[in-house]
Amino acid sequence: MFTRLDTFARLLYEKLLRYVLKFGIVGLAGYVVDVGLFNLLRVGVFGDDHFFQGPIGAKIISAGVATIATWFGNRYWTFREHRRKNYLLELAEFSTVSVGGILIGLACLWVSHYLLGFTSLLADNISSNVVGLVLGTSFRFLLYRFWVYGHHRADGLTTRASSDGQRPAQVSTSHRPNGSEHAKVTRGG
Repeated sequence: MFTRLDTFARLLYEKLLRYVLKFGIVGLAGYVVDVGLFNLLRVGVFGDDHFFQGPIGAKIISAGVATIATWFGNRYWTFREHRRKNYLLELAEFSTVSVGGILIGLACLWVSHYLLGFTSLLADNISSNVVGLVLGTSFRFLLYRFWVYGHHRADGLTTRASSDGQRPAQVSTSHRPNGSEHAKVTRGG
């Protein structure tokens, strides 16, 4: 029974949880970029009386910059073994999903700011950077994991390696008798 539980736990980690953890770290970095730039634009650091100082304009710019930053993080770290040969198509699909997530956040901001009348900076941050973030992040994770970086994609690294009769490179560590670790890169077939 414990071996089944152990096997299930390993499978759950390998297929989902490790992606969630990495995605969360990359997302946190993107969140810092997004929230920081949003608030700098809202308080007028880059000038006053322009569209990008308003809540919608500031969110469009901050989310756009954060999207580019998170694409790099997800492509080269979170989903690196599933990244695509055609990086322009990957970026286009990633951006499409990101725009969907941004629209979810913008809808939350619009409802709060314009429909419900909560116009303070705090209310804008809660509606956009808390409620909109949770809904938009869930949407993005699912579509990134199972569509943009899906293992089934014909031009992904996983598919290319398996069509060559190889698995993508795996890094494993082993402990030496002196207590140090040794990293070993292997390819299965």
